Amino acid sequence: MTRTEQKSAAPETLPENVFLVGLMGAGKTSVGRVLAKRLGKAFYDCDQEIERVTGVKVPLIFEIEGEAGFRARETRMLQELTGRRNIVLATGGGAVLSAANRKLLSDNGVVVYLRAAVADLWQRTRHDKNRPLLKTADPRARLEQLFAERDPLYREIADIIVDTGSQSPGSLTHKLEHTLLHFKSGRSGHLSAPLRTG
Repeated sequence: MTRTEQKSAAPETLPENVFLVGLMGAGKTSVGRVLAKRLGKAFYDCDQEIERVTGVKVPLIFEIEGEAGFRARETRMLQELTGRRNIVLATGGGAVLSAANRKLLSDNGVVVYLRAAVADLWQRTRHDKNRPLLKTADPRARLEQLFAERDPLYREIADIIVDTGSQSPGSLTHKLEHTLLHFKSGRSGHLSAPLRTG
């Protein structure tokens, strides 16, 4: 049996809900799917759930309703999803912009910030046409701006910070699973010093 095939620890040793935050391209969905499977939890992607309910893609929602309209839908979806139990949730990159959303995430699960350098994020997203916020004359500069705006907000609510680097989703998931199995909260579910891997 290989390390990645080893049976996960008993569910009672795990946080009930795990919420992944980070910028677009950080790996929230790919890591979240694998992590949920290994931990025996249900996986949800907030953006995909919005698309399922509305029947249209996120870029079209941005086009028709603007970012404000999308953010309102996002908050309603987060209210529903964070009320569920035994889940791994991949949030949208901008979910942390709302103080209400940050509270929903902090109050209902362990928040994991998948942190990647702008250069890595750019390499992963530059050919993706499904990123409405990067449809600008200088998408790399826009990504740098988003990182500067959002990194402090991710850090504000993060129980665990994972510097992703060039690790594969499988390697990241293995390290994150180990961290979650040994998660010991400080004040109200926050680590006194967020762990860094990678």
